[in-house]
Amino acid sequence: MIDQLEAAFNFHQQALSLRHERQKVLASNIANADTPGYKARDMDFSGELAKAVRHGQVASGGLHLSRTDAGHLAGKAPASPDRELLYRVPEQPSLDGNTVDMDRERVAFADNSVRYQASLNFLTSRIQGLKKAMQPE
Repeated sequence: MIDQLEAAFNFHQQALSLRHERQKVLASNIANADTPGYKARDMDFSGELAKAVRHGQVASGGLHLSRTDAGHLAGKAPASPDRELLYRVPEQPSLDGNTVDMDRERVAFADNSVRYQASLNFLTSRIQGLKKAMQPE
């Protein structure tokens, strides 16, 4: 039973984690809109989500540290995202080499924010439904 619950929520955890990572990439693009030579980046969200689900990765699993001495404490380092970031092809390249299109970035940022919130709302309603089903009448 617990395994089924974990599997059901694992997909949502991975989707929310990927949305969060994409939001950081889009925010970085917006922040560097005036930086000469900056290349706008983005990720293929559906491809990355399919890859994460296929491999069963946990987004915040972390890295296991190797111990070189028995006295060292076992620990975990934060996971480094191994997501494949793609470069955007600009429709109108600028003279300074910057490829950030602010209109495109704002739309992508807002779209990702709305989808993140929708995923949270869906997950919240699913958890409330499970809680309601487990409560005695």
